Amino acid sequence: MSLSITCCGTGTPFVVLHGWGMNANIWQPVVPALSEHFQLHCIDLPGFGDSTWSSKSDVSLESFVEQILPALPQQFHLLGWSLGGLVATQIALAYPERVLSLSTVASSPHFAENDNWSGIKPDILEQFQQQLDSNFKKTIERFLAIQAMGSEDAREQVKQVKQLIFAKPLPNSKVLKAALTILQTADLRQQLPSIEVPFNRFYGRLDSLVPERAIDDISDLAPNSQVVVFNKSSHAPFISEPERFVSELLSAVKH
Repeated sequence: MSLSITCCGTGTPFVVLHGWGMNANIWQPVVPALSEHFQLHCIDLPGFGDSTWSSKSDVSLESFVEQILPALPQQFHLLGWSLGGLVATQIALAYPERVLSLSTVASSPHFAENDNWSGIKPDILEQFQQQLDSNFKKTIERFLAIQAMGSEDAREQVKQVKQLIFAKPLPNSKVLKAALTILQTADLRQQLPSIEVPFNRFYGRLDSLVPERAIDDISDLAPNSQVVVFNKSSHAPFISEPERFVSELLSAVKH
């Protein structure tokens, strides 16, 4: 297995993790500003971008953590977007002594909607699973379109993100499918109250994947966490409102 990590800047280490179907290029809109304050470590999750997957491991939150943790600094701030937020939360729960702070963006401890929880409708996730077998590049593009829905400049955002992520290799198809299953099934809700590190949560008010009504439910599970909502953003506030995103993140994370 080889893990692709791009480092830039100086200061306290800050590790950033991308979402499903993406790679570390997604952070380009905020890399220059963040690297002025931190030593930024932008990781391609195993099986995505330029990182390979260890064929010995089943794909799970735990195996993502096992494969990336040895390559990380001894202590670091941690930021995870969407699926990356689940991985980041798993790291903070399992290795709190390594994590200086946890920040999640457009992420949920449980992404799938059910009777008492707001989230992604299960049939949408199931459609993605079926489409991955026929054309997974097109499926990723459709996922991008759903992520940007509601934003004023949705079309421009999708175009920008496509250019960023398709500049690297497409994900490993096995990992892509299994990671989608993680989005369908992972549930860290009962563990959220156990987070010991400073915890910041960022959301887009227009997000259809982590709906606004889920924010208070997550706050109930993590009452000590801090919440910022970006009113003009959907699933990727660091792309639609990059300057405000950096400002809010710097305010939340003591560096």
